[in-house]
Amino acid sequence: MQTRFTETFGVQLPLVCPGMSYIATPELVAATANAGGLGILATGPLNAAQTRAAIRRIRELTDKPFGIGCTLMMPGAHDNCAVALEEQVPVINFSLGKGDWIVERAHAYGGKVIATVVTEKHAISAEKSGVDGLLVTGHEAAAHGGEVTSLVLIPAIRKVSSLPIIATGGFGSGAGLLAALSLGADAIAMGSRLAMTRESPVHATSKEMIRQCSVSDTLYSRNFDGLWCRMMDTPTARAACRKPMNLLMAAWKASAVARKLDMPVLKVALGGMLKKPQELRQLALFGAATESIRLAIEEGNHQQGVQLIGQVQGLIDDIPAVDELFTRVMQEADDRLSHLNSLQRVTTAQHKQS
Repeated sequence: MQTRFTETFGVQLPLVCPGMSYIATPELVAATANAGGLGILATGPLNAAQTRAAIRRIRELTDKPFGIGCTLMMPGAHDNCAVALEEQVPVINFSLGKGDWIVERAHAYGGKVIATVVTEKHAISAEKSGVDGLLVTGHEAAAHGGEVTSLVLIPAIRKVSSLPIIATGGFGSGAGLLAALSLGADAIAMGSRLAMTRESPVHATSKEMIRQCSVSDTLYSRNFDGLWCRMMDTPTARAACRKPMNLLMAAWKASAVARKLDMPVLKVALGGMLKKPQELRQLALFGAATESIRLAIEEGNHQQGVQLIGQVQGLIDDIPAVDELFTRVMQEADDRLSHLNSLQRVTTAQHKQS
């Protein structure tokens, strides 16, 4: 299936693995690329050296186009993005920040840039900056979806932007792909669905919990990592979302984060409390959430860990290989399209007879 997305980014299928922390590893990214889609490496938990090693590992596993994701407000994100630009990664996906400098440097070597957006305003701004595509994240998505559901957000952004749109939030099947295309998108990202594949590093315990969950078994709160975030509904997640972190606790946790990032601890903790308390709290929440996310994904520990997941988890009941999943999704889309065409033929025949 060819769309503006496949033509722009040089892939075979309009299917994307987004940059999910601890999940979008080199192995899953390469499996996605080899199956015909676009895989995006998660760099949030990585430092610059680890990002460079991950990029080179992907290139050992595939010769197809791939991308890396950079959440620009996260510590170390600019360094990771700079590494990707030095390595001339084919696609850079940035979010939560201004990416003009990324566009300029990526376009200089023929790379492409995707901006993650959740509002029409952000989409317009991203298009003006020169990006090549938009990853439009609806309310249903895991982690940081917007306030508006995909059903409404995709056509709203299509009205204000001419760029290829990757729809994410609630998609995991051929029917979802066909729905997204009909709404004006050019591809879908299937984070939760790809987290439930054989190549995904998600722990077997967590995969089984996802398989058993319904579409309503998620929480949506801004108290977990400081931004509105969707996660699996568990006792640990409920406790983590109960109330915002106070400033003293934020200072303590930010100090731990600073040590991991080789930042001056006193400057981060005390300076943050006195000068930029909101930034300090955000840093602390991100740091605490990162370890919690890792525990759920890598260790299957849900007594301390929290699993980020989208509402589409309730539609997932198996764990195929990525190439098997993509073949199924495309066949489902063809079958649904044939069904719709048959309905159209019946309706046309009925009108002619009346």
